[in-house]
Amino acid sequence: MIPSDFDTIAAISTPIGEGGIGIIRISGPEAISVAKKIFFSPKVKDLHKVNSHTIHYGFIIDPDNGEKIDEVLLTIMRAPNTYTREDVVEINCHGGLIVLNRILEILTKQGVRIAEPGEFTKRAFLKGRIDLSQAESVIDLIRAKTEDAQKIALEHLSGKLSEKINSLRDLLTRVCAHVEAYIDFPEEDIDGLTEREIEKEISFVIEEIEKLVEGYKEGKIYREGLSTAIVGKPNVGKSSLLNALLMKNRAIVTEIPGTTRDIIEEYINIKGIPLKIIDTAGIRHAGDLVEAEGIKRTLQAVEYAELVLLVLDSSTNLDALDFEIIEKIGNKRMILIINKKDIKSEYFSIPHELKNKPAVEISALTGEGIEELKETIYKTVISGKYRKDGLVVTKLRHKQALENANEALRNALQSMKEGKPLEITAMFLRDALSFLGQIVGIVTTEEILELIFSEFCIGK
Repeated sequence: MIPSDFDTIAAISTPIGEGGIGIIRISGPEAISVAKKIFFSPKVKDLHKVNSHTIHYGFIIDPDNGEKIDEVLLTIMRAPNTYTREDVVEINCHGGLIVLNRILEILTKQGVRIAEPGEFTKRAFLKGRIDLSQAESVIDLIRAKTEDAQKIALEHLSGKLSEKINSLRDLLTRVCAHVEAYIDFPEEDIDGLTEREIEKEISFVIEEIEKLVEGYKEGKIYREGLSTAIVGKPNVGKSSLLNALLMKNRAIVTEIPGTTRDIIEEYINIKGIPLKIIDTAGIRHAGDLVEAEGIKRTLQAVEYAELVLLVLDSSTNLDALDFEIIEKIGNKRMILIINKKDIKSEYFSIPHELKNKPAVEISALTGEGIEELKETIYKTVISGKYRKDGLVVTKLRHKQALENANEALRNALQSMKEGKPLEITAMFLRDALSFLGQIVGIVTTEEILELIFSEFCIGK
């Protein structure tokens, strides 16, 4: 059967596994009719006659043989006041794959189709309940790893980014209307914006878009996290640092060089930033094939890391291997961590080539300096210039659309300054409107929709 936006769909909306409650969501024109066929309640005779947004106790029954499947609570929600703006039924049953799959199997026998990933949210978009940027924020809200990331996603879901984009589109629409009026009626004395005012309005939109684009780098960090590699020689305290940041013993710590032989990854929350911390094998001349593979992976981690935490042992002088590691890091964004400050040698000194790098003295063993390190990490990656109030762009798709819109607007300004026909200016203005429309879904394609909603889990 070819999927259709008019089908009645169903999916498990709770995580797979054992749990006290499992939820199956049904949405579409036949949602209530199908629920009526499989639901028995001693008090409810006809689900079509119950009030919307009410919960009813009963049992799910297999209509083929009358077998009771589970004791449930069933919620009826009528269009248009639902998530999808369609009739929606939610079945709250006991968690567990057997029960959930049995109910889903019975539903499919009644002609219900299993929902595709993100199809409930896609229907909310297609029915006009939310725009495309709001729909995208749903998956960000689900995947948020810190409270700040959750806050930004929630602000996007509430429509603050959409409001900003739509306000810029409204302004450009007004400018475009005046330009096209001059084109259509060149002999008329049309009241409205002068050429200088038009240029001023276009320049204002360009500046506003530039602010959004500039904030993307930090917005992306809140959404996706920052890949951060802990790097250094064996036994400088890399694993101890990971454990101190996590406040638990995640990595094995011994005095034997080469204890860490594989990559260890963990997410931690640094003042609202989700940091993907990668504890790497100590870089040295490998003693065996296993250690050699670990060092190889370390160098790969350094290559792809967005931030490097270089750990130096301050209880001894630096040697040739330390400088070799510094060279391998190159121009990466880096924080210098001077470990073992509790036993720091009086002869230890920071290399000249690292003097301009942010540096923190810590003792990973005692925890001294860890809070200062967190503050340094935050200040290194977050400028504080961009507000976290929903106007931070977090998606590459949005950034690219904004950049394309600005390029079109600059071309519009240039055509006016060069005295080219107004038709060319109008063309660039319409292009800019189209690019901004892609963000909120006014202008879109089926390919874009499929790409966006394929990231969703089934049941949302």
